Amino acid sequence: MNSDKFLQMIGLATKAGKTMSGEFSTEKAIQERKAKLVVVAEDASANTKKLFQNKCEFYKIPFMVYGDKVTLGRVTGHDTRASLAVTDEGFAKAMIKKQEAGNGTVNHNGGR
Repeated sequence: MNSDKFLQMIGLATKAGKTMSGEFSTEKAIQERKAKLVVVAEDASANTKKLFQNKCEFYKIPFMVYGDKVTLGRVTGHDTRASLAVTDEGFAKAMIKKQEAGNGTVNHNGGR
């Protein structure tokens, strides 16, 4: 997969106001059922990955581990970000499709 395209989609979703980033905001988006896709950085702590994987499994939200904290931060307009939630169904579906087309892994957790 061309990672630049995936990161561009995160950037577009962010500019459109369709992402929530940072651990607290991502967790809140999941619990309020606003999250349509959750992305966690590869270099996030094992506890952070497990927390979001479990929450996404419980709430049936697609989940993926992608990129690193600096890259996710950069595309969302911050220094670093360990996690983000995409809150728009259209963006989420397009991002999942791009990731899977590039042989990436998305855990659908019974979600859309």
